[in-house]
Amino acid sequence: MSSRRSRSRQSASTMITDEQITDLVSKLHQLLPEIRNRCSDKVSAARVLQDTCSYIRSLHREVEDLSERLSELLDNTDSTQASIIRSLLMQ
Repeated sequence: MSSRRSRSRQSASTMITDEQITDLVSKLHQLLPEIRNRCSDKVSAARVLQDTCSYIRSLHREVEDLSERLSELLDNTDSTQASIIRSLLMQ
């Protein structure tokens, strides 16, 4: 009940229209490599959102993997090279 009240308090300018949602889903559809490479132009909004979540999870895993590999690399290089690499990464 409280969510209904809070929704009714929102002004019309802050409400997202169905057209805006469709536009945002379409933009997501264009950004996702898995969907973009498919032949079909018709993909449900639910599918686009599921694929978006999966893609974000895979990007997180990739970042974690690359961070771990970089840490190992920095641990195995001499301190001068490691500090140069660190300073370049901080820019």
